[in-house]
Amino acid sequence: MVTAGSGDTAGDSGTPDAATTPGYAADKGAVLKRLRRIEGQVRGISGMVDDDRYCIEVLDQISAVTRALQGVALVLLDDHMAHCVANAVEAGGDEKDAKLAEAAAAIARLVKS
Repeated sequence: MVTAGSGDTAGDSGTPDAATTPGYAADKGAVLKRLRRIEGQVRGISGMVDDDRYCIEVLDQISAVTRALQGVALVLLDDHMAHCVANAVEAGGDEKDAKLAEAAAAIARLVKS
């Protein structure tokens, strides 16, 4: 069951609206935990620069953060495909075409990064 983490609801019924609930809602806690860990890594890199650490050590940490962010992006993309895109494909029409194009563009941006 997908729950609305942001309080979005459909009408006055108080039930989550599938159209406004993010695809990652079920994984929100895990995604936030990973992002907090990455945030700490970035602060650590800042400290390394402040402490005049060796360039390669800093670059190694930047590489690790980049890989961690890519991992989060893949989780979000998977959730988006399984929830948002799947719902749009089921609905059909212009919504389906728009969500598929949006997903293709997001994948292209991720591949380029």
